[in-house]
Amino acid sequence: MREPAFWHRPPSLLSRLLMPLGALYGAVAGQRMHREGFEAGIPVLCVGNYHTGGAGKTPTVLALTILLRDLGETPVVLSRGYGGRLRGPVMVDLERHAAADVGDEPLMLARTVPVAVARDRLNGVALARSQGASVILMDDGFQNPAVAKDASLIVIDSERGLGNGCVFPAGPLRAPLHRQLARTDALIVIGTGTAALEVAAEIAARGGPVLSAHLKPAEASLAALAGKRVLAFAGIGDPGRFFRTLRAAAIEVVRERAFADHHPYSQGEIEALTAEAAREALTPVTTEKDLARLRSAGALPSWARAIVPFAVTLEFEDPAGLRKFMSQRLFQAREKKFRAH
Repeated sequence: MREPAFWHRPPSLLSRLLMPLGALYGAVAGQRMHREGFEAGIPVLCVGNYHTGGAGKTPTVLALTILLRDLGETPVVLSRGYGGRLRGPVMVDLERHAAADVGDEPLMLARTVPVAVARDRLNGVALARSQGASVILMDDGFQNPAVAKDASLIVIDSERGLGNGCVFPAGPLRAPLHRQLARTDALIVIGTGTAALEVAAEIAARGGPVLSAHLKPAEASLAALAGKRVLAFAGIGDPGRFFRTLRAAAIEVVRERAFADHHPYSQGEIEALTAEAAREALTPVTTEKDLARLRSAGALPSWARAIVPFAVTLEFEDPAGLRKFMSQRLFQAREKKFRAH
């Protein structure tokens, strides 16, 4: 769905009218977060966010995958497979699955790291362990108590922040903020905006690390778009962030087309977009996540091959600080599990 505009403005009359529902939703979600979860037997690191919609979890998961491998670990990502029809548990197979099967994020992640999709996260843990995982990297699931987490790293976009700060449906928060802050082990702030300063100060006051990061365009993407005028389109949690990232990379964005998060593009929609781009001598460009929804059996159909993916990686301002945090958490998790046995 596309987020309501009032979520990202100061509390309006509509959000105030919805606050009683938000209070009820928040009370249930907040209490649920404090249930004891199943011990996986290996370290579980969760990458989540406080609110619905996009914040940058997928590039964060990919960056942590690289770090974990550098630390000698064998990570397997555990995802619920939002938007896919398969309940799992199933390992994502690029040659067999499409986004309609397992979701766009798992399909994109599976190009780099093994991904287990399971609606029942306990079954997902068992599948990940059967694949030889030394650590499970949960993509989302911060508010879900099914699996005990050894560390929760929360991602927040420095431009969007937390919107109006209200709980769903009055605002974008998935649970009351104070409940979520209490379960946060580290905060990852993406970008140079100021909308996350208050939350960052609260986490720092609680003794948690606040890690700054930025999205870095891939050199191949920059080369492919050098000197081009583009029609940019995206169906992600925050299409505006994608458009801003393109412009920050000195790419001339002539046309923008925003779709709802996880939008399932039809052939007709893509043909219309590419035809519009051709009429104005523009290059159609989208995110890797959007492109994942267009692939079938690992390949793009002929009607989508004109689209250029804009790949980004997440770079941390203090990689040594992140490495230290991850190493400590892995050590503490294993020590705790050893003592329990």
